[in-house]
Amino acid sequence: MKDKITGRITVNPEILAGKPIIRGTRISVELIVRLLSSNMSIEEILKEYPHLKREDILAALEYAAKRLNREEIYLTA
Repeated sequence: MKDKITGRITVNPEILAGKPIIRGTRISVELIVRLLSSNMSIEEILKEYPHLKREDILAALEYAAKRLNREEIYLTA
């Protein structure tokens, strides 16, 4: 599982201010998660960004899930 992320996600302080991105692109994990949350399907994202692979999107989701797993979230009423 970890290889899926490290093989596809990278962080470089000189690219997008150090946001995690899909390796070899300037497409951030954040953008992919936002697109999915706006109801775009994986197929639509792949059509819009043809240089991405399905595995890139799944790796971005796994990366985001692992990051959120380490955070405490406080909801207010």
